[in-house]
Amino acid sequence: MKTKKHKHTNVNIVTLGCSKNLVDSEVLLTQLRGNGIDAVHESKDDNSSVVIINTCGFIDNAKQESIDTILRYVDAKEEGIVDKVYVTGCLSQRYKDDLEKEIPQVDAWFGTRDLSRLLKVFKADYKHELVGERILTNPSHFAYLKISEGCDRPCSFCAIPLMRGKHISRPMEELVLEAKNLAKSGTKELLLIAQDSTYYGLDIYKKRNLAELLNRLADVEGIDWIRLHYAFPTGFPLDALDVMASRPNICNYIDIPLQHGSTRMLQLMRRGTTREKTEELLQTIREKVPGIAIRTTMIAGHPGETEQEFDEMMNFIEKSRFDRLGVFAYSHEENTHSYSMADDVPDEIKRERVDAVMELQQGISLELNQEKIGKIYKVLIDRKEGGEFIGRTEFDSPEVDNEVIIASSEYLRIGDFVTVRVTDATEFDLTGDVIS
Repeated sequence: MKTKKHKHTNVNIVTLGCSKNLVDSEVLLTQLRGNGIDAVHESKDDNSSVVIINTCGFIDNAKQESIDTILRYVDAKEEGIVDKVYVTGCLSQRYKDDLEKEIPQVDAWFGTRDLSRLLKVFKADYKHELVGERILTNPSHFAYLKISEGCDRPCSFCAIPLMRGKHISRPMEELVLEAKNLAKSGTKELLLIAQDSTYYGLDIYKKRNLAELLNRLADVEGIDWIRLHYAFPTGFPLDALDVMASRPNICNYIDIPLQHGSTRMLQLMRRGTTREKTEELLQTIREKVPGIAIRTTMIAGHPGETEQEFDEMMNFIEKSRFDRLGVFAYSHEENTHSYSMADDVPDEIKRERVDAVMELQQGISLELNQEKIGKIYKVLIDRKEGGEFIGRTEFDSPEVDNEVIIASSEYLRIGDFVTVRVTDATEFDLTGDVIS
């Protein structure tokens, strides 16, 4: 029974999933406020008249979290706490027809490219003059910059093209304008994201244009760090490494999802490469950008993965000594090429393999971190926790990588750079003292 009716429209945007979803929510927030609508991101109070849930549909756990969140707000609607519930994002794009039948209490469903249609619900228009502007939901000293949308890669396990569509690069001028606006608002670090950042420019410039984009962004005054994420290894534009090596404000860091270390599994995954070519690329990256930190992701338990191929992946990880590594248990996703194969690795074995990969990586991370003891690094302060300040080096991306823990009697301002000498190290964190 409804117990409450709101007198005016105020909107709460709830974001699930990856940083690309977060950027979409920030653009939506900017457009709503630009139309004079009272909108917030992830309000701690469940008192908004309208809730928009930006969902993730990547793998099983993410899908379940999205569904649970939708049901939570549907219950809030039934109790009269909120008036309207709208759902957008990847899960909505992928399963809209089924979800409409299963959860009819949701007022409307929108896909990943339905921003204009979603705004019309609020009698709002898409304001082109706001292109390049964004209200940030994270601390303003760093910001994600989405350089493209969608993906043209044929990876057998991945449902992202089903949810995000074909690759569309954003024009360079638009990205530079957004970077300048962010810098004026106090942003010091840009995190470049896309479904496939190395494909950037092929559609609109007829060539891989990541190198030029990096150069143009590095010219933006006030941007101290630029960090490259989600660089697909096949067809990697090597000239981007030359720019990275020559421009001091481009971090010696790359996130390059490799997914496996067995040539046979890479072929089954339709990755367009082999282990040998991957190892050559890693060697080239390290030669062109000495001291670079390489982050990657792996998938354990893909259909057809035998113990031998898993051992090959473990050997590849041990040999490659990645600075950062994440691993997923394979998720059997409908309408992908891998879905036509038998999901023949039991869940228990998948979990065991994930644990084995992480145990191996923990040992590598500990060794690499302990080598940093006594060395001096430039650290960006992210937050304060209790009596300690938490920051990152250029080799670490927020939320997924190492952090530097600093005990300081003096206050360190969030978003400032400080110079830190490392005094101790664990598998995933450094401890240090400020020296200037």
